[in-house]
Amino acid sequence: MEINVEKVAKLSMLQLTEEEKSLYAGQLGSILEYIHKLNELDTSQIEPTSHVLALNNVFREDTPCQSLSVEDALHNAPDPSDNFYRVPRII
Repeated sequence: MEINVEKVAKLSMLQLTEEEKSLYAGQLGSILEYIHKLNELDTSQIEPTSHVLALNNVFREDTPCQSLSVEDALHNAPDPSDNFYRVPRII
């Protein structure tokens, strides 16, 4: 397992001490052991989902309404130019 920790550390550009390698190898081993336990479960009757909870659309109805006038939209603009927002040039 320690070889995997060294490989991940190298890919992540991390320098680990021998103590850290040993610690992370143990933790990684525990994680993989738990995953193997989960793989033993029969999930053939379980419907695949993208989320564990049922999600409902929380958006309001999209109803057309009057838009802002150009004057209202540009009211707080610091430096409007014609009917546009004027912003600093970025190069």
